[in-house]
Amino acid sequence: MNDRWARRLPAASDPLFVYGTLRFEAVLTALIGRVPRMEPARSIGRRAAALPGRAYPGLVTATDAVTDGFVLTGLTADDWRVLDAFEDDEYDLTPVSVHTGERVGYAWTYTWTAEVSGADWSAAAFETGHLPYYESKCAAWRRDLVLLSETV
Repeated sequence: MNDRWARRLPAASDPLFVYGTLRFEAVLTALIGRVPRMEPARSIGRRAAALPGRAYPGLVTATDAVTDGFVLTGLTADDWRVLDAFEDDEYDLTPVSVHTGERVGYAWTYTWTAEVSGADWSAAAFETGHLPYYESKCAAWRRDLVLLSETV
Protein backbone atom coordinates (compact mmCIF):
# COMPACT_ATOMS: atom_id res chain seq x y z
CA MET A 1 0.00 0.00 0.00
CA ASN A 2 1.31 3.42 -0.95
CA ASP A 3 2.12 5.67 2.03
CA ARG A 4 0.19 8.44 0.28
CA TRP A 5 -3.10 6.68 1.08
CA ALA A 6 -2.27 6.99 4.78
CA ARG A 7 -1.31 10.67 4.48
CA ARG A 8 -3.80 13.24 5.65
CA LEU A 9 -5.16 14.99 2.58
CA PRO A 10 -6.62 18.48 2.39
CA ALA A 11 -10.33 18.96 2.96
CA ALA A 12 -12.43 18.46 -0.15
CA SER A 13 -13.22 22.17 -0.12
CA ASP A 14 -9.53 23.17 -0.27
CA PRO A 15 -8.17 24.54 -3.57
CA LEU A 16 -5.38 22.88 -5.56
CA PHE A 17 -2.91 24.88 -7.66
CA VAL A 18 -1.99 22.95 -10.83
CA TYR A 19 0.87 24.07 -13.07
CA GLY A 20 1.78 21.03 -15.16
CA THR A 21 -0.10 18.15 -16.70
CA LEU A 22 -3.09 18.58 -14.37
CA ARG A 23 -3.78 21.94 -16.01
CA PHE A 24 -5.09 20.05 -19.06
CA GLU A 25 -8.77 19.15 -19.07
CA ALA A 26 -8.08 15.89 -20.92
CA VAL A 27 -5.74 14.72 -18.15
CA LEU A 28 -8.19 15.65 -15.39
CA THR A 29 -10.99 13.85 -17.19
CA ALA A 30 -8.84 10.74 -17.62
CA LEU A 31 -7.95 10.74 -13.93
CA ILE A 32 -11.08 11.89 -12.08
CA GLY A 33 -13.73 11.65 -14.77
CA ARG A 34 -14.52 15.35 -14.89
CA VAL A 35 -13.09 18.86 -14.97
CA PRO A 36 -13.55 20.76 -11.70
CA ARG A 37 -13.86 24.53 -11.63
CA MET A 38 -10.59 26.06 -12.92
CA GLU A 39 -9.49 29.63 -12.34
CA PRO A 40 -6.29 31.05 -13.87
CA ALA A 41 -3.67 31.64 -11.18
CA ARG A 42 0.01 32.37 -10.63
CA SER A 43 2.52 31.32 -8.03
CA ILE A 44 5.27 33.91 -7.51
CA GLY A 45 8.73 32.80 -6.43
CA ARG A 46 8.35 29.33 -7.94
CA ARG A 47 9.06 27.83 -11.34
CA ALA A 48 7.75 24.81 -13.21
CA ALA A 49 11.06 23.10 -13.90
CA ALA A 50 11.65 20.55 -16.61
CA LEU A 51 12.57 17.17 -15.15
CA PRO A 52 15.28 14.98 -16.66
CA GLY A 53 13.72 12.19 -18.73
CA ARG A 54 10.12 13.10 -17.87
CA ALA A 55 7.33 14.81 -19.81
CA TYR A 56 5.87 16.49 -16.71
CA PRO A 57 7.34 19.30 -14.56
CA GLY A 58 8.15 19.85 -10.93
CA LEU A 59 7.41 23.07 -9.03
CA VAL A 60 10.47 24.40 -7.23
CA THR A 61 11.36 27.58 -5.37
CA ALA A 62 13.04 30.15 -7.63
CA THR A 63 13.61 33.81 -6.81
CA ASP A 64 12.04 36.18 -9.37
CA ALA A 65 10.15 33.35 -11.10
CA VAL A 66 6.42 33.18 -11.77
CA THR A 67 4.51 30.04 -12.65
CA ASP A 68 1.17 30.24 -14.41
CA GLY A 69 -1.43 27.61 -13.77
CA PHE A 70 -4.92 27.15 -12.43
CA VAL A 71 -6.60 26.81 -9.06
CA LEU A 72 -8.97 23.86 -9.00
CA THR A 73 -11.95 24.06 -6.67
CA GLY A 74 -14.82 21.72 -6.00
CA LEU A 75 -12.64 18.63 -5.65
CA THR A 76 -14.20 15.76 -3.74
CA ALA A 77 -12.44 13.56 -1.18
CA ASP A 78 -12.26 10.83 -3.85
CA ASP A 79 -10.72 13.31 -6.33
CA TRP A 80 -8.02 14.19 -3.78
CA ARG A 81 -7.26 10.51 -3.14
CA VAL A 82 -6.92 9.76 -6.86
CA LEU A 83 -4.77 12.81 -7.62
CA ASP A 84 -2.54 12.16 -4.61
CA ALA A 85 -2.05 8.51 -5.59
CA PHE A 86 -1.22 9.63 -9.14
CA GLU A 87 1.62 11.96 -8.13
CA ASP A 88 5.18 10.57 -7.88
CA ASP A 89 6.80 10.02 -4.50
CA GLU A 90 9.16 12.91 -5.27
CA TYR A 91 6.27 15.35 -4.84
CA ASP A 92 5.29 16.90 -1.50
CA LEU A 93 1.81 18.29 -1.01
CA THR A 94 2.36 21.79 0.36
CA PRO A 95 0.44 25.07 0.65
CA VAL A 96 1.60 27.94 -1.56
CA SER A 97 0.57 31.53 -2.09
CA VAL A 98 -1.37 32.02 -5.32
CA HIS A 99 -2.64 35.05 -7.17
CA THR A 100 -6.02 34.75 -8.88
CA GLY A 101 -6.86 38.01 -10.57
CA GLU A 102 -6.49 40.70 -7.90
CA ARG A 103 -6.82 38.22 -5.01
CA VAL A 104 -3.98 36.57 -3.14
CA GLY A 105 -4.64 33.40 -1.19
CA TYR A 106 -3.35 29.93 -0.49
CA ALA A 107 -3.83 26.66 -2.28
CA TRP A 108 -2.30 23.24 -1.97
CA THR A 109 0.12 22.14 -4.69
CA TYR A 110 2.57 19.38 -5.45
CA THR A 111 6.15 20.67 -5.09
CA TRP A 112 9.10 18.70 -6.44
CA THR A 113 11.83 17.38 -4.12
CA ALA A 114 14.31 15.72 -6.51
CA GLU A 115 16.66 16.76 -9.33
CA VAL A 116 15.45 19.30 -11.89
CA SER A 117 16.70 20.62 -15.19
CA GLY A 118 17.90 24.19 -15.55
CA ALA A 119 15.20 24.69 -18.19
CA ASP A 120 11.60 25.62 -17.54
CA TRP A 121 8.83 23.21 -18.53
CA SER A 122 6.64 24.29 -21.46
CA ALA A 123 2.91 23.61 -21.36
CA ALA A 124 2.69 24.37 -25.10
CA ALA A 125 5.44 21.88 -25.96
CA PHE A 126 3.79 19.25 -23.74
CA GLU A 127 0.42 19.84 -25.40
CA THR A 128 1.77 19.40 -28.94
CA GLY A 129 4.31 16.67 -28.24
CA HIS A 130 2.97 14.55 -25.39
CA LEU A 131 -0.67 15.21 -24.43
CA PRO A 132 -2.51 12.49 -26.40
CA TYR A 133 -0.13 9.74 -25.27
CA TYR A 134 -0.05 11.07 -21.69
CA GLU A 135 -3.86 11.22 -21.57
CA SER A 136 -4.09 7.56 -22.64
CA LYS A 137 -1.50 6.56 -19.99
CA CYS A 138 -3.53 8.42 -17.35
CA ALA A 139 -6.72 6.64 -18.39
CA ALA A 140 -4.94 3.26 -18.20
CA TRP A 141 -3.51 4.15 -14.78
CA ARG A 142 -7.00 5.07 -13.55
CA ARG A 143 -8.47 1.78 -14.84
CA ASP A 144 -5.75 -0.12 -12.98
CA LEU A 145 -6.43 1.89 -9.81
CA VAL A 146 -10.12 1.06 -9.95
CA LEU A 147 -9.33 -2.63 -10.46
CA LEU A 148 -6.91 -2.66 -7.52
CA SER A 149 -9.07 -0.65 -5.17
CA GLU A 150 -12.80 -1.06 -5.28
CA THR A 151 -13.14 2.03 -3.08
CA VAL A 152 -12.16 4.67 -5.64
